Amino acid sequence: MIRDLGKYWKTSAMAATGYLGDSPLFVIDYLMRLLRVTVLLAIWRIILADKGPIDGLTLPAVLTYTLIAEVFGPQLSPRTNLEGAFWEGSIVGRMLQPLNLFAQFTAEAAGTWLFELCAFSLPLLLLAPLLGVQPLPASATAGGLFIISLLLGISVGLAIEFIFGALLVLLQLPLWSIAQIRTALTTLLSGALLPLALLPPAVGALFSWLPFASMASAPLQIYIGAGDALALITIQICWSLALWPLAHWLWKIGRERMVSYGG
Repeated sequence: MIRDLGKYWKTSAMAATGYLGDSPLFVIDYLMRLLRVTVLLAIWRIILADKGPIDGLTLPAVLTYTLIAEVFGPQLSPRTNLEGAFWEGSIVGRMLQPLNLFAQFTAEAAGTWLFELCAFSLPLLLLAPLLGVQPLPASATAGGLFIISLLLGISVGLAIEFIFGALLVLLQLPLWSIAQIRTALTTLLSGALLPLALLPPAVGALFSWLPFASMASAPLQIYIGAGDALALITIQICWSLALWPLAHWLWKIGRERMVSYGG
């Protein structure tokens, strides 16, 4: 097991260093993300100006929520190179490697996250005072629980990633159209873009029980001190325990169809 951990670490390191060479336009992507969060902060200031708390959320809390959602964007909506492997047909070769398939893609994603945390997330946190945002968690306890919730959110998000991948194979669905639909659903239902508390009460309450909310809304709520942290983490644990066995089962029954899809 220790030897395998070393292999996964090497995979992460290669993904982190390769990101710089394979994605030379990453700076443009980071500038667009900075522009996006700046615009969102301005919009919230206009919408919530001179208004009291909405379902317990004040303007400063919403601004912190929005900033942290961008800082940890890739972790709050975790994606791997699974779709690219399907498109290239390299997924079959990966399945023949003496490493767990899920862990391979997760290690690669973790490597790119490490690079992005250093190149984008940390600088954005340092720029927070210039953007008029208080970037710290509501309390030290909230910060510690946020880390736990973030890890659980990543777990739920990765399980959803592999479930969608298995369904693409089993149902022979069009790759990119399904990917776009999934991105749209995740953006709306996870609470990463729009806090669920600002939706109509019945709608927000419904969305909060879905697994997508466990990816982003739960850790972000905990970070700003909103919601019941214990209840949110419990829901995340339940979704993680439910989704991972489903992901493994779907990939097990879909292995025989893998060759006919993408290569």
